[in-house]
Amino acid sequence: MARRRATAPLKRDSARSRERILAAALREFSEHGLAGARVDRIAQRARINKRMLYSYFGAKNELYREVMRRRFALRAAQLDLATYTAPEESTTFWFQFGCRDRAWVRLLEWEALDATATRMIARSQRKRCYDRAIGQFAGFQRARQLPSDLDPRMLLLSNMALTTFPLAFPQLTRLITGASPGDSRFQARWTAFVRAMIRRLKPVAPPVFEGRRKASRRYASPEARV
Repeated sequence: MARRRATAPLKRDSARSRERILAAALREFSEHGLAGARVDRIAQRARINKRMLYSYFGAKNELYREVMRRRFALRAAQLDLATYTAPEESTTFWFQFGCRDRAWVRLLEWEALDATATRMIARSQRKRCYDRAIGQFAGFQRARQLPSDLDPRMLLLSNMALTTFPLAFPQLTRLITGASPGDSRFQARWTAFVRAMIRRLKPVAPPVFEGRRKASRRYASPEARV
């Protein structure tokens, strides 16, 4: 019994140490990328020695892979939590989530710049997630909320551009709009803009011609004409 009580705090300490390491690694990798990240800085930020860090995660590459897997899993989980029912709500949801998770945007940029990478981390999981998102946009098309003649894959890609570009390229956002993407006023303006723009994609209902309106009135029941 005493041994069991003694191991419980050790497990909790181990879990807390891992979380501190992962939080420190997320910051380091998002700021410097895989190549520029330094294990000693991660250890210092996590308030842990390097030997213990290696015992938990092994090489720096393994720690990076775990950070990427966990970060993507966090985003994938949002598909289950999201309650949006219209395409403009989807764009708003993912832009606001990106504003709260700027680290993931930077990780994606570093990933794109890594010329030595031979295989995408969590590729199959990411593909399944994006396939689900494509299905959502196809659903918006079936509900006549988006034009049916557009490729839903391209719709998803354009949605990702709208939700990510201002955050991924803050220098261009500032140059063009005079505001930082971290500014709440810019975020409100951008959200209103993309919502209005996407609403304009909604297919217009076919017009009802005058002859058809007259015919419908002619054959309406007496109760309907009262």
